[in-house]
Amino acid sequence: MRLVKPSPAGLHAPANDPWQAVCRALLIGLLCLLGLVAGTARAADAPAGATPATTGLSNARDYVIGPGDVLRINVYQNTDLTLETRVSESGTISYPLLGSVKLGGLSIAQAERTIAEGLLKGNYLRNPQVNVMLMQVRGNQASVLGMVNRPGRYPIEVTGLRMSELLATAGGVAPGGSDIVTLTGMRSGKQVRYSLDIGKLLTSGTLDQDPVILNGDTLYVDRMPLVYIYGQVQRPGSVRLERGMTVMQALASGGGLTLRGTEKNIKVNRRNADGKVKEYDAALTDPLVDGDVIFVRESLF
Repeated sequence: MRLVKPSPAGLHAPANDPWQAVCRALLIGLLCLLGLVAGTARAADAPAGATPATTGLSNARDYVIGPGDVLRINVYQNTDLTLETRVSESGTISYPLLGSVKLGGLSIAQAERTIAEGLLKGNYLRNPQVNVMLMQVRGNQASVLGMVNRPGRYPIEVTGLRMSELLATAGGVAPGGSDIVTLTGMRSGKQVRYSLDIGKLLTSGTLDQDPVILNGDTLYVDRMPLVYIYGQVQRPGSVRLERGMTVMQALASGGGLTLRGTEKNIKVNRRNADGKVKEYDAALTDPLVDGDVIFVRESLF
């Protein structure tokens, strides 16, 4: 059988022309290869772990504008609408052409859309392109006090900021600081106070011990709890009170008893709830509390 090549002039070949079948197969293979390359490129451009349901969603931790924040607003090719302004206590700003605009409680992206929609609906601009920059954070701040490396007031630059993140921003707990921190603030219009265990947070990983920080919260780190040893011990003085520490463990931290010391008739002086100090006979296995004073007597024999 003689094969007939298609003519250069583009004449139609017979329906059973083998060259036409070969060209069609090559064309289909080329289209499939191009589709595979394009799909690979799109997959490479997508963020790791992104899915169609999550790609393109806004960040849930975007900063929320608050009273006192300083914003710089730019409108592309409209210098008359560019200004730097401070958000009032009511959460509003005064903006040219629009007057009072409510931005408090909005994210930066939402504030940009609010101003752009106002300019568009007022027929001031056909296609307003608005950019809002946060210059100073004054409306959302929390305080960190006590035994931390850098005490002070810190801006809450993202929503959902956790206690552990705020503590890290302040440099962490300073030497001599306690593992228990106190968080005070307002929740649902009521004053609240939480005592949080940093050690438990790090070991358990539960969010119950790592609450979200809100505007006006105060985080306080107290000094580490201490017990005091004196009498017939090698190193009298203060000892850090560890969790569940007993009299025996405290004495061991103090270097143990001297040659004259005795384990009998060990006394513990403890301050009661009414503020009075009372002396107790202590066994070596008795637990200690913050502020206890241990006295080791001298052996008579």
